[in-house]
Amino acid sequence: MGLNRSFPLVLLNCLLICVTLWSNPSSGVFAKSFRRPNIVLILTDDLDVAIGGLSPLTKTKKLIGDAGISFTNAFVASPLCCPSRASILTGKYPHNHHVINNTLEGNCSSKVWQKSEEAHTFPALLKTYTGYQTFFAGKYLNQYGHSEAGGVAHVPPGWNYWVGLEKNSKYYNYTLSVNGKPEEHGADYSKDYLTDVLANRSLDFLQYKSNYQPFFMMVSIPAPHSPWTAAPQYQNSFNNTKAPRDPNFNVHGKDKHWLIRQAKTPMANSSVQFLDDAFRKRWRTLLSVDDLVEKIVKRLEVSVELDNTYIFFTSDNGYHTGQFSLPLDKRQLYEFDIRVPLMVRGPNIKPNQTSQMLVSNVDLGPTILDIAGYNVNKTQMDGMSFLPVMEGKMNSSSWRTDILVEYEGEGSNVTDPACPLLGPGVSECFPDCVCEDSYNNTYACVRTVAPSANLQYCEFDDNEVFVEVYNVTADPYQLTNIAKTIDQEVLEKMNHRLMMLQSCSGQSCRTPGVYDPRYKFDPRQMFTSHSWRLSRLRQ
Repeated sequence: MGLNRSFPLVLLNCLLICVTLWSNPSSGVFAKSFRRPNIVLILTDDLDVAIGGLSPLTKTKKLIGDAGISFTNAFVASPLCCPSRASILTGKYPHNHHVINNTLEGNCSSKVWQKSEEAHTFPALLKTYTGYQTFFAGKYLNQYGHSEAGGVAHVPPGWNYWVGLEKNSKYYNYTLSVNGKPEEHGADYSKDYLTDVLANRSLDFLQYKSNYQPFFMMVSIPAPHSPWTAAPQYQNSFNNTKAPRDPNFNVHGKDKHWLIRQAKTPMANSSVQFLDDAFRKRWRTLLSVDDLVEKIVKRLEVSVELDNTYIFFTSDNGYHTGQFSLPLDKRQLYEFDIRVPLMVRGPNIKPNQTSQMLVSNVDLGPTILDIAGYNVNKTQMDGMSFLPVMEGKMNSSSWRTDILVEYEGEGSNVTDPACPLLGPGVSECFPDCVCEDSYNNTYACVRTVAPSANLQYCEFDDNEVFVEVYNVTADPYQLTNIAKTIDQEVLEKMNHRLMMLQSCSGQSCRTPGVYDPRYKFDPRQMFTSHSWRLSRLRQ
């Protein structure tokens, strides 16, 4: 009888021990088996990959790229800061998140954005449904902190710890929102240089966070965005460096959209000197980014968390310095502006890998949610998780073959006094009155990467319905627009595919592309509302 009476008590004790271990998987002998992985996303601002942007980042390439996987075909949904960052946060293409430019009127961190999209970003889902503790430091969206959108008191949902930069990238003389409280910074390098401040705040979080929950940390760095202010110790680095003189440098884009054709070729010597100087300054700012990455990786190593942490390193868009005689900017449809670096290390990712599979920044949110164990199919995200790619569980035959790139051009209503001959409708006309944007620099592209094709197909929303098509394998610098010589059937299929993607949402954004064996094309399914576009193309 005594044995029978004590048995329920022993069983209860065993159950309590099991429940304790299960609810606190970072403790005890089961820690290694049950610990969910930590996740770090390091986002740079305007970092290209096509014109050598990774060259100064030697430590980053070693600590993340060489220790994991590098994607050579990583693209952005839009080559401009705010729309691109909105795509990262929401996992959606711009036509679904409705952020079209860097202005409040363009829905950048606006009240409308806050009410419609912000509560459904992947950090909000992480915090609400997966139990991750979340930390953000750096540039959020270009209009964050605007007085008409809640000021710096507004802390976006999804963040336990918030250190957000008011508005656009700076290195000195800025305001941070620290959990909704303003913190002013001046011009003292030891206290205020923003890249270093973000590094230190990140290290503080890693030191004081809870050890009983996995964490997600997003560090959004200003570099190498203008004003390109380097740390004092790096101000004389790369003094002999110039922007690369690739085949598309300082040449006329004679078969391209009118905005590209208006660039002055050859560029004035003053413009070349200006862009070479900017190129050097950009690289100098990246040396502090390299230091930041090293500090974070070393801290994770010291705390024995590195092997259980995924670290992503990427950018919100690319950049150009002199390509097709455009001095400095992003916003264009070409590889130098839409292709970005993407390196990832983490559990089950073998080192020294390179993947040519096609990924977009709309995939970052789904991938991070997948790592955290959240079912991406419960979301309305357009992207897809590339975790199986990183773990070697996905081959190219079953992966997607195309993505969408969208951009809505901006122009001024009035003539720039410095460029009176240009008239209204254009913008970013510096230096030498060469304009980088205009109202009708509005385009959408299908970027295709498949075993049988490496193609870019783009249409402009202008009076010409101007089309640009490039075979990127045969013409990596996109010197020759083949829209008038490519097979008519291919042109029709790509036109149809573009319209499908521009109207897609969620799962429909992941249907087979033109060069996928599963693709089916029926001309009778052409959108009647867009039939005029095809007739214009045939003309």
